[in-house]
Amino acid sequence: MESPILSVENFSAFFGENQILRDISINTSPNKVTALMGPSGCGKTTLIRCINRMHELIPGARVSGKIYLKKQDIYMMEPIVLRRKIGMVFQKPNPFPMMSIYDNVIAGYKLNGIKLKKDESDSIVERSLRNAALWNEVKDSLHRKGTFLSGGQQQRLCIARALAMNPEILLLDEPTSALDPKSTAHIEELIVELKQNVTMLLVTHNIAQAARVSDFTAFIYLGELIEFGPTEKMFTVPKDKRTEEYLTGKFG
Repeated sequence: MESPILSVENFSAFFGENQILRDISINTSPNKVTALMGPSGCGKTTLIRCINRMHELIPGARVSGKIYLKKQDIYMMEPIVLRRKIGMVFQKPNPFPMMSIYDNVIAGYKLNGIKLKKDESDSIVERSLRNAALWNEVKDSLHRKGTFLSGGQQQRLCIARALAMNPEILLLDEPTSALDPKSTAHIEELIVELKQNVTMLLVTHNIAQAARVSDFTAFIYLGELIEFGPTEKMFTVPKDKRTEEYLTGKFG
């Protein structure tokens, strides 16, 4: 196996005395989609918030164990540098409401104080919107506000905004849960296309979605990693009874 782009080693996360994640270890292969599955409150979102160091912004939050991005300890990196390399897309589309579509895409550069020439920002905007399969729909209205777009388009705009920084990893926190079936299908197609260029971790409740778009699946239950492996194998011959029960809808 090629060396992992992201390694989570014996990782635990806490809010005060409350332990949310227990001793999680996962290796993520480059240019693959890894689905994080499990019932609500099992720790999936906490895990990805630790991976881009948002967890620690909450008072009382702490972690133990290690997370490496290409063998570099993420907790030894500047958070702002780390978040350029590890982008995040949230559950609800959240374009900046006062900004145009164009400015939304390059917002990361502005927030980081990176000055771009007009032709540089034009090409980043076009490339990112093309990569998010949105360019043809918005190219004539780049200076309108991002909030006039439909929910599915807004979510693709948020993906374009994350891609604009050329991240190595994209974290997707239930990116389709607020969308209708047609928009969901669009985003799923996009995820499959994007893995040629970026590694993704996808938090999803939707077992069928994990089956459609992911290469590997991690099943987390009550903060513990129960099972991790190739999606197809786990979905056909799960090793753990709890995985099987979750996949067949006995709990969730």
